[in-house]
Amino acid sequence: MKNRFSALLLLPFFCLAGCMKLTDKNAGDQPSDKARLGFDISVTRDGKPLTKGELVDATDLLATMDTRRPFSLVAIEESTGSLLLDNQPAYSDAKGDYSLYLDGSLLQIPTQVLFSAYYPYVKDITYEGGASAYAIPFQASETEAGPLVSKTVQRSIYQLNTLPLEFGHITNDIGFKVCDVTPTEALQGHIRLRSLTAHNVASAGVYVNDINASRGNWNYQGYYRQVTVFEGDEKVGVGSSNEQMAGRRFYAIPDEIVMGKQYVEAVFDVEAFDYAGEHYGALSGISRKYLIYGLLPGNVMQPGKQYTFHIGLDLSSLYREISFNAGISDWETKIYEHNEDF
Repeated sequence: MKNRFSALLLLPFFCLAGCMKLTDKNAGDQPSDKARLGFDISVTRDGKPLTKGELVDATDLLATMDTRRPFSLVAIEESTGSLLLDNQPAYSDAKGDYSLYLDGSLLQIPTQVLFSAYYPYVKDITYEGGASAYAIPFQASETEAGPLVSKTVQRSIYQLNTLPLEFGHITNDIGFKVCDVTPTEALQGHIRLRSLTAHNVASAGVYVNDINASRGNWNYQGYYRQVTVFEGDEKVGVGSSNEQMAGRRFYAIPDEIVMGKQYVEAVFDVEAFDYAGEHYGALSGISRKYLIYGLLPGNVMQPGKQYTFHIGLDLSSLYREISFNAGISDWETKIYEHNEDF
């Protein structure tokens, strides 16, 4: 790896699975035409539960739903596409348990109903009746929220006992690792990273979730931003076995990679050193830009995936003189007779 980086595509680092149980209301709690739905939500990775607030590993983000924030529930009648539950928020209590009250009239519907959930709740979600889909707006200010959408669950409310909800990411989790890949051992270990910035990161869009097909697609709004991943002064480890996470990971909207558009800029310093009997002075503020185009299959980021890009910094080319010259000779002159091109 020399003055370039490759992309490592990982599986989504967690999903959420939950149960919704229909329970009797407490006396005087709500009117008699209401029934309370309780949610037993657990966090899993690779089928194994995690404790709330637990980090799945040193480089991943928190794998938990913030119980201070509600999620929403959407339900449509499968046969007609009629909207039954329109973005109903489910709130948690002091213990962190979610619940919402369901209109008792819905319990009498004998046909199959399609349920889908979204976290965190946003009020301006819209339902597209003809497509049996709902549209979720997403802005740059919400990128750290890590929005989640559940798989569609088919049930009859009339027979409803438990409703499982399995959540997955619709954005991307992006991070960078950096190392010194200078091939000459005597030149290794002199690079200090000062900043790392991702340019033209997709920052706004609408996610359209198809409830019938249990799938979704992003409609881009053309807004992009610059994300400063790292700022500081940190020595870069030598070799891929000593590569380090550069600052923070962040969420972004899945995007199509365009040639020359999305890139990462690394700024680093080089400490003074001696080599082969000569002294080389320190360098500061060296900038290198790395294009993302050509690194990902189809040049497309897929929703719900974690991407880790690996950057290798090479010191060996910084102090070499660049030879540039030109050969000069007489211009060869030819006369073309009956040549219509000249």
